[in-house]
Amino acid sequence: QGTAISVSFLPVATAMDTERSFFPGNYWLYFSVYLFTFLVGLPLNLVALVIFVGKLRRRPVAVDVLLLNLTLSDLLLLLFLPFRMAEAASGMRWPLPFIFCPISGFLFFTTVYLTSFFLAAVSVERFLSVAYPLWYKTRPRPGQAGLVSGACWLLAAAHCSVVYITEFSGDSSNSQGANGTCYLEFREDQLAILLPVRLEMAVVLFGVPLLITSYCYGRLVCILSRGASHHRQKRVAGLVAATLLNFLVCFGPYNASHIVGYIQGRSPEWRSYVLLLSTLNSCVDPLVYYFSSSGFQADFQGLLRRLMGVWGFWRQEGSRKLKKSEGEGPPQELSNIEAR
Repeated sequence: QGTAISVSFLPVATAMDTERSFFPGNYWLYFSVYLFTFLVGLPLNLVALVIFVGKLRRRPVAVDVLLLNLTLSDLLLLLFLPFRMAEAASGMRWPLPFIFCPISGFLFFTTVYLTSFFLAAVSVERFLSVAYPLWYKTRPRPGQAGLVSGACWLLAAAHCSVVYITEFSGDSSNSQGANGTCYLEFREDQLAILLPVRLEMAVVLFGVPLLITSYCYGRLVCILSRGASHHRQKRVAGLVAATLLNFLVCFGPYNASHIVGYIQGRSPEWRSYVLLLSTLNSCVDPLVYYFSSSGFQADFQGLLRRLMGVWGFWRQEGSRKLKKSEGEGPPQELSNIEAR
């Protein structure tokens, strides 16, 4: 009996040791970041969705098509973020039916890299609008922007399908679903597939968009420094700062983990932490929307004023009904006394 007990506890201890190697510290850090991102990012992106749909109905232009797709990408990430919250609350063990594990991972990583693509496409649009203003104003090109957006979705999804390839390759009895985790622990044969793909993703899906964005915004700043208005320079500075914050802080460390992992032949232990920074990009993207155009700023401020007006009306109605009920209270009590 003693031997049976020691053997039965051995897999549990091994799983716990592997789990600690990937997630040292408190699991609630992950839950807190996911919850913060959900509570802040969801309302901001819903407001952006309303604004971009309204702008496209009035006058469709290419940059708004791109930003609408970026908003939809962020909303897709946010809608599946509760799955990550449930995982973190369960000590990074997957508590849901395993079919949701590859779906959640696939959508999560796809939306992360979609942000890189769309930020690069927006930088090209902003550069063209300043470098060739007359040509740009006469060619709104929403159809071309739609084709570019479709290509971005396909390219990101094709690369991130490695989640399915890795998960269902090799010995299924020793898969992540069998050991209770989701896309956290990998066998040698899985790493042989995954690590080269991660390196290619770091170069193609992050490095190339970063170079394009840096060139376009570098040229844009040079052109505007020659005589643009202070308000426009300030708006462009905000756009560049928000975009670089996304690339360098949210995505840079995570893609650096791909390069380090390829060199070391395993996933770095700190990869899970920098992945949290990538999650926060859905809170940073609304800053890109806000500084992308003066039209978005005007629509956002107008929508905010309308929401505040509705809130003020509800408060006035509530206080009026409360005063009315308080005013009607004593006479009714007095009439009840007189009836007695």
